[in-house]
Amino acid sequence: MKRLVYRKAKRPRQKPVTRVKMHITKGDTVDVISGNDKGKRGQVIRVYPATGRILIEGVNIRKKHQKPKQSGDGSVTEGGIIEMPMSIHHSNAMLIDPKSGEPTRIRRQRDQDGTVERIAVKSGQSIPRNR
Repeated sequence: MKRLVYRKAKRPRQKPVTRVKMHITKGDTVDVISGNDKGKRGQVIRVYPATGRILIEGVNIRKKHQKPKQSGDGSVTEGGIIEMPMSIHHSNAMLIDPKSGEPTRIRRQRDQDGTVERIAVKSGQSIPRNR
């Protein structure tokens, strides 16, 4: 009779990170259209293409409890409760139309030289990329 061998189940490997195609880039002015901060307007500080999230200045402020730390040169950073912005999903923000100043959807248009240009749907004006 053969002995039963109990084997440890293999964990599934992580999927490779796929980049989320976003209509918002760093430096854009956006309006939050849903969530606790609905109606707030701010500038995009950072974009996370792997998760599809964006960090907006002054939006989604959370409190972080930070310990005092000492660096190698002897300087001490103060601890306490600090407020910092957290990321939101890019679908909860809309770009601001440069002509009217209202939130708008965007359309992509390819020029003759092959560069992709973002165009506001409401006014038809192009939105420059701030890189």
